[in-house]
Amino acid sequence: MKISARTGLAAALGLVLIAGGVGAALRTPGPATAAGFMTDDDGRALVQHGFSTASSAKSTPDGFPVFTEDELEVEYSDMGTDFVRFLISWRAVEPEPGVYDEEYLDGVQERVDWYAERGYHVMLDMHQDLWGSAITPSGMSGNGAPAWATYMDGLPVADHDMWELYYLEPGVIRAFDNFWNTTGAHPELAEHYAGAWRVVAERFADDPTVVAYDLMNEPYGGTLQGPAFEAGPLTTLYQEVTKEIREVDENTWVCLEPQAMGFNWGLPSGLGTVDDPREGDPRVAFCPHLYPLPMDLGDGFSGTSRELVEGTVAAWRSNVLRTAEKLGGVPIILGEFGLDTTLPGALDYVDLVYETADASGMGVAYWSRDPGSWGPYEADGTPRNLIGALDRPYPRAIAGTLVGWDSEPERLAIEVVPRAADAAGSSGAARVSEAYLPSGAFPNGGEVAGGEVVEWDAATRVLTFEIDPDTIDVVITPR
Repeated sequence: MKISARTGLAAALGLVLIAGGVGAALRTPGPATAAGFMTDDDGRALVQHGFSTASSAKSTPDGFPVFTEDELEVEYSDMGTDFVRFLISWRAVEPEPGVYDEEYLDGVQERVDWYAERGYHVMLDMHQDLWGSAITPSGMSGNGAPAWATYMDGLPVADHDMWELYYLEPGVIRAFDNFWNTTGAHPELAEHYAGAWRVVAERFADDPTVVAYDLMNEPYGGTLQGPAFEAGPLTTLYQEVTKEIREVDENTWVCLEPQAMGFNWGLPSGLGTVDDPREGDPRVAFCPHLYPLPMDLGDGFSGTSRELVEGTVAAWRSNVLRTAEKLGGVPIILGEFGLDTTLPGALDYVDLVYETADASGMGVAYWSRDPGSWGPYEADGTPRNLIGALDRPYPRAIAGTLVGWDSEPERLAIEVVPRAADAAGSSGAARVSEAYLPSGAFPNGGEVAGGEVVEWDAATRVLTFEIDPDTIDVVITPR
């Protein structure tokens, strides 16, 4: 859910959560940081810093974002990203029941290879909004599901200028109800969805660049909402999809999103635990989104709205950490947040979210890599103000138990529980950590208090270093 104004939807649902500050009402004690991180083959904690790429994939006939390899090169040069939440769709994977489009998967592989050549990690996101493009005759409203999987049972769908209002239309609600089998009429739809994920996982199981699968973008329960939906059919679907994935892919992480409506605004989640059948430690992550309601209603980050948004972010953080703990102490990636950066205080809001994620041990995929006021570039490639906010120092891979970090323009402080020197394993790489340092503040690399510099790569602006065995706080400053 990501546009600058949602007044109609909020009013129709009667969700005036901002009254009095949602944060104060919903924030309860919980863990201070995430309990875990995704790790690489050397056991280093990985930090995700990148974009969802991209919204344009929703409407293109072939299902691919309007995005080139050259644009990826520019993105890294300007912001040092190392991660992408790459949009794929069920409609493109399975255009006919039981028929899988290998040419489409070849195209996904080609784009994954772009990222692989530059040392990125990829999360494949099975994206949907408003179910699918077949919900209206024009095919311009929804995206994600194929037309053959769209059963509205003759119920109407009226036209709207604001796309989110389609969620309230009887035909759209029925399409979701049939998918979740609330109607009892179409149990095969969820089976097909899980089968499509199995095909995707089989294709990318041995690709080290693809580290995660985001099982469904912003789930919506139709007539079933809240904890009854999350703990019921949503958790059941996630369990079935995970089972199918694990039959062909033992190692790639599966990422669970909560119900979008409510949780994105700071409310708690009722999502149930998912049992990972892989041998060894489970690889399940929590990948929520953040869109505070005042900003969904078109406000910037100033005045009264600023106070309300700050409260929402605090409540959201608490609920994210408690949900991740309930799911088994799983890693967290903030899969989406963003806004129109022409609004008052917009970059202050971006800084607030990144500071919250850093302190909590969360990776981030900003929404989105599309051009325009929400993105880093104009349509002609002209850089926008967002670039300066996202070109920030951050730890890329840390040897030891990473807790959190604080990123300032000329200082990166990393809190870590280090490995004992004799427990790092035989591989030297397992002891080496990495941090990205922007060229403006760190033209010659960095000095490491609490560790020792191994190498500075001026081209990629990646500093490799070893952390002293007894160090808790590592501080990197300009050299």
